[in-house]
Amino acid sequence: MKKALMTKTLFASLSLLTLFAPQSAHAQIVPQPWVSVGSQDGDVTYSVGARALNLGAELGFGPDGSTGVDILKFISLPVISPYVGLGYYSADKGVAFSGGVQVSATDKVFVGVGYNSVRGINGQLGIRF
Repeated sequence: MKKALMTKTLFASLSLLTLFAPQSAHAQIVPQPWVSVGSQDGDVTYSVGARALNLGAELGFGPDGSTGVDILKFISLPVISPYVGLGYYSADKGVAFSGGVQVSATDKVFVGVGYNSVRGINGQLGIRF
């Protein structure tokens, strides 16, 4: 019971920190799209997303035919960009929480890893224009 409460408190704290963190002046205006493949309970999950001005949206396809949308908030640091998100999924999956990190691999390519409570752990590959 204590572990669950500590996990929820930590997630809420990080979410609020991300939401109210100041945005950098050089925030990317051109959308940065990505694709994602993951796994939840043995099922393969997919998503496509895009980020601009340290906000993102992700369309995800989860287990049991569920489909949903997540809204993400990024903290833009020089090489690494952590994020948290909140979404809603069909097929009685309901509200989803997500978090992860995207890392610059080159000037035009980034990779990431994330967790979504409906879609599970996922890997991301994206491009910058």
